[in-house]
Parts: sequence; C-alpha cells; structure tokens
Amino acid sequence: MDNLGNSNHPVTNVENPPPNNLDKPIPLGSPPAGDAPSVSRAPLNLGGPGKGPAAPPAAAPRAATPTAVRRPVGEPVVASRRITGVKTFFTKLHPGALEFMDDQINIWLKEHPEICIKHTNITTGEVQAKKTEPNIIMTVWY
Repeated sequence: MDNLGNSNHPVTNVENPPPNNLDKPIPLGSPPAGDAPSVSRAPLNLGGPGKGPAAPPAAAPRAATPTAVRRPVGEPVVASRRITGVKTFFTKLHPGALEFMDDQINIWLKEHPEICIKHTNITTGEVQAKKTEPNIIMTVWY
C-alpha cells in the first residue's frame, strides 16, 4: 500500500498513470534500436593501467570419477548378537510397586539363564485397567 501523502518521493500524476507495456512480449536477443546499449561481453581488465586484458582463469583440475570401494566382508552376524525377543514389564508409580517389578524382572532372568539382554528402554505412560493410572513401562530386548 502506498500512502501518497506520507511518502518521501514526489507525488506523480495519479489520474494518468504511465502506460503499461506488459501486453507485448519481451524479445530475446539484441535489443531493438533506440533502447539502451547492449551489455559488453569482453573480459574486465583488473590488472591496472597499461596492462592488457586479464588472462582467463585456468581450468580447475577435474577430479577422477568415483569408483566403488570394495570392503572386506565382515564376520556374519551370530545368533547370540541378534535381538530375538522382547519382554515388557510395567507397574504403578509407587515404591512398593517398583520393588515388585524389580522382583519380577529378577525372577524372569533367573528362569531364563540363556537370555542375554541387548537393549532396555524405560518410559512412563498411562495404562488402562479398572482406572487409568500413570505407570512405568520397561521394555527389555534380548
């Protein structure tokens, strides 16, 4: 929005705006006669007085085309390193319930001595039972 009364530039003739030549396409190539002179494509002389035109910059060396890198085949993934199962424990958030969950996890681990724990995750969230309460949820990947 242009506030004509509040601008710092002089007010032009608002009733007769300048003609709009947008209905004609702009020609490509050299400008028609009478227009501004064309742009010079000659290189600039940045060497100072008395020197000829600057030499064009040397072409940058091209990098070799990338080739595939062959990596040695690593040792196969052994079943003992893979995650084979998941077990989830959850309990309410009070000290007695947390001790009970600790006991449940210890009993489960003693019953399954072949299990090797790979990763654990603990979060809190709401578990729906008779009523919805916040719980601590522990996920064990083995």
